[in-house]
Amino acid sequence: MAGYRIDRITEDIKRELIAILREVKDPRVGGMLTVVKVDVSNDLSYAKVYISALEGVDKAKEAVKGLKAAQGFIRGRLGSSLHLRKTPELRFVADDSIEKGMELFDKLKGIETKDED
Repeated sequence: MAGYRIDRITEDIKRELIAILREVKDPRVGGMLTVVKVDVSNDLSYAKVYISALEGVDKAKEAVKGLKAAQGFIRGRLGSSLHLRKTPELRFVADDSIEKGMELFDKLKGIETKDED
C-alpha cells in the first residue's frame, strides 16, 4: 500500500517541478530542460531529480549548478503546492538520456535508409 503512495508523490513532485522550472530566473537554467525521472526515498526525506538538456550533457551540468543555487526557492514552492508534512530535500543530477536517445534514433534512421537502398 505504501508503494502506491510513494509512486503518486513521485509523479506529483515531477509534475510540480516541471512547472516550477519555468519560474526560475537563473540564466543557467534556461533552454530546453527536461525532468527525466524523480526518485523519492522511502521516508520521503530525499528526492533525486534527474535533469536532461536537449543541447547535451554539458548544458545539463550547467543547469544543475543553477538549480542547486535555486534549491531553496524550488523546495519552498514545491512545499506550498504539494502540502506534504515534510518537503523532500532535492538533489539534482545531470542525465544524458535524451542525448543518447537521439543518437540511437539517428542510428536507427541510418539502418532504415540502408535497407531501402
